[in-house]
Amino acid sequence: MTTPDHQPPPPDAPRPESRDRIYRSPAGLAGGVLLLAIIGWLGIDALVSAHGRTPWLTLAAMILLVPLVSAFTLRPAVYANEDRLRVRNPFRVIVLPWSAIASLRSGYSNEVVTTDGTKYQLWAIPVSLRSRKRVARRQARGAAAGARGRVAPAAPARAQADQAMDDLRELAAAHPAAEGAQGAVSVRWAYEVMGPALAGAVVLAILLAVG
Repeated sequence: MTTPDHQPPPPDAPRPESRDRIYRSPAGLAGGVLLLAIIGWLGIDALVSAHGRTPWLTLAAMILLVPLVSAFTLRPAVYANEDRLRVRNPFRVIVLPWSAIASLRSGYSNEVVTTDGTKYQLWAIPVSLRSRKRVARRQARGAAAGARGRVAPAAPARAQADQAMDDLRELAAAHPAAEGAQGAVSVRWAYEVMGPALAGAVVLAILLAVG
């Protein structure tokens, strides 16, 4: 019994898209869920038990606060594959083909710099000086234990945010000339976040003005 030979795909066949690597801030997600729970608890209590203008003021404040809290905590994310980097910040979504990226910088914040010098902050990968110091302390304790002949728990080589930036730099260095990594940077404003927040601010301002 013979098996058919596996023929290579034709040159013009579309290349399957690679899966995204997703980077988000666990602390931001946890903080956002907690803040939204507090807003919901206090807001629902005021809507149910308050009188006069208070329920309306509470409703307007919730319409303003919920999108803003979600935008700065739950929304930020960075998606990376072999073709491009997609940055979802609180109010914008930036798509950057690898060929358009000049560098990925880390300091007091993490940011991507395009070939024309434009900078975009990576909200989903915040720098944590505390995390860097914690990793450095663990490494120092491990080195000291090793010098005394003891076996110390393995310490992480890099802080989580720094490791994420290292991963992105590897992708940027490996794929700038790929066919799918060509093109211009695109920026889209998050009107789905800005619209409700603006509506809540306007209603709240009107209620306060006529109060």
